[in-house]
Amino acid sequence: MDFRRLKVKSKVWVELEGKPVLGDAKVRLLDEIDAKGSIKAAALALGMTYRGAWAKLRAMEERLGEKLVERRSGGPSGGGSTLTPFARELMR
Repeated sequence: MDFRRLKVKSKVWVELEGKPVLGDAKVRLLDEIDAKGSIKAAALALGMTYRGAWAKLRAMEERLGEKLVERRSGGPSGGGSTLTPFARELMR
């Protein structure tokens, strides 16, 4: 066995009162929302449905008791989503 081919890996997540709140997939979702300015575009980029992305966001917000994304409805000026200061601090 060539031990140089072995790699150490780990997985990290954040829990609140024993329940997971934030892990790799949710961080990627928040990153994509930040980059694309849209929950729908972020979901598409990650290969998930809008409904799935929305459910993840809602679950995180409920567990944390904090809003993570500010949502703006569409219309003439267009809609979109931006991360709240709390979400940015959480991801730091």
